Amino acid sequence: MRKQFLFSLIVLFFISSFTSYASFPVENRATSNTTSQTTITNATEKEELVSPAILGSGKSQVAALILCVFVGVLGIHRFYLGYTWQGIVQLLTLGVFGIWTLIDLIRIITGDLQPKGGSYSKTL
Repeated sequence: MRKQFLFSLIVLFFISSFTSYASFPVENRATSNTTSQTTITNATEKEELVSPAILGSGKSQVAALILCVFVGVLGIHRFYLGYTWQGIVQLLTLGVFGIWTLIDLIRIITGDLQPKGGSYSKTL
């Protein structure tokens, strides 16, 4: 009886610890297809949750280029630009042995690889 009680407490602890919530405030915003700026939601526009920290921060093309050159095989530049899943895949495959990293380097220099949902605030 005591073992079952302890086991159920441990299971309950692990279940409650795996649920996570955002540790920062999230605002309900929508983006319009005609502009790259974020506007307050209308009934006809697509809704998405956006953090105020993301809205206020701009991404630098120079920073993305430096990250790609020095830690590109780890995909850190993809995380910086907002492409989390591609960053995870690049991290696990080591940038497909550097080939994907070289392609990303060229795309960042030419300006083809932009931050997710916007453009660079500072360019080369």
